[in-house]
Amino acid sequence: MTTSLTQQHAHQLSEAESHRLWQLSTLAVGTAQASASALPGLLLDLPRAVRGALLDFAEGNAGNADSGFFLLRGVTLGDLPDTPAVHHSGTLDGHPTDGTLTLVADLLGSLVGYQEEKDGALIHDVHPVRGEERRIENSGSVAFDFHTENAHHPLRPDYLGLLCVRQDHERTAATRVASVRRAVRHLTAEQLAILRTPQFYTSYAASFTRGSTLPVPRSGPHPAIFGPHDRPFMRFHSHTTHAAGAEATAALKALAEALEAVCHDVVLEPGELVVVDNHVAAHGRSGFTPRYDGRDRWLRRFYSLRSVPGWARHMMPRQRVLPALEDIQGVL
Repeated sequence: MTTSLTQQHAHQLSEAESHRLWQLSTLAVGTAQASASALPGLLLDLPRAVRGALLDFAEGNAGNADSGFFLLRGVTLGDLPDTPAVHHSGTLDGHPTDGTLTLVADLLGSLVGYQEEKDGALIHDVHPVRGEERRIENSGSVAFDFHTENAHHPLRPDYLGLLCVRQDHERTAATRVASVRRAVRHLTAEQLAILRTPQFYTSYAASFTRGSTLPVPRSGPHPAIFGPHDRPFMRFHSHTTHAAGAEATAALKALAEALEAVCHDVVLEPGELVVVDNHVAAHGRSGFTPRYDGRDRWLRRFYSLRSVPGWARHMMPRQRVLPALEDIQGVL
């Protein structure tokens, strides 16, 4: 099911707001890699309506807060090269859109990367790679079912953002977003009780085990739904979260079906940035057909974490990059 968007889901940048955001973005490029000390002033200079809309969403004050996502339209993109042809190319390193994503991520929390994922890159390029069409990660082009980002990880992002810089050729590929706060209305009390028990295990994401020949580790046991009954949160990955028992497996299937029932299919256009609350909404991707002609679909992604524990900060291999899982396994 695809439900319609409303004005409460989005903010359309005015020409003046778009121009100001672009100016600040050019100033913010590179600050994330070196230090976050230069960013607070830039964040205060963001257009007031943009700051207010994003912060209202983050604090749950927006009219559609339980949808779990917010759309910013009219972001300036500047000059763009061909869509990259290889994984983790770094084609747009230093591009002003790095600054745009850094500003939004730091307004919501702190921009972070993961040591095992793309060598700790802070901004990720999401595009198809020839030969990886069926991979369930950002280099694939087959449908990617609902998941909360890095569901296997104890320090999962609080928010993620996806900025569209180029659409697929048919302009039909959708970012699919579904809120657990709406999905629970489609679940029975018995199913919810099962999903709230810590009996689920999630295998590490493919992007964290790329190139490894060892068996894929898993995390858990953990609940799939947790938190207050009137404002629940979710930890779930359709492809990698599993349970040993038949009842729990059936409950996971019911959760996936409930998410489908409340799904928004957001066909992002160039210059549109969707921000997802990673504990409230699962997201996914519809399938599309790449042509590998330099004009394929291309998104740019950030992760934002509202608070990094002090011990984790001291273990970071470099600014903003969370330590390897093997170093923090069992701490959380």
